[in-house]
Amino acid sequence: MRMTTRILMTLALAAVLAGEALAAGTAAGQINVNTATAQELQLLPRVGPSLAQRIVEFRTSNGPFKAAEELTRVKGIGEKSFALLQPYVTVQGDTTLKEKVKVPRPKKTTAEKS
Repeated sequence: MRMTTRILMTLALAAVLAGEALAAGTAAGQINVNTATAQELQLLPRVGPSLAQRIVEFRTSNGPFKAAEELTRVKGIGEKSFALLQPYVTVQGDTTLKEKVKVPRPKKTTAEKS
């Protein structure tokens, strides 16, 4: 009986911890590209100082973004780059992203290495 209780308690604790880890992974946050500073924009995946500055300059010259898809008009952001950014950008609301988003680079196939 004691062993069964211990096993059940261990499983319950594991379930709670797994749920917290899952929630933490999905609650990354977003960047409002209309109000974010260059430093905040650098939290986005594959956005460094130069690209962040181009986003700010584009916004200053052309006014606020009406839709997140307009980021593709910024030099250096194409369709593939935007696909990585899309889950993390918004054009309204608060900036809630607090950590740099890191996405792994795709592995090259044998044909691409040649």
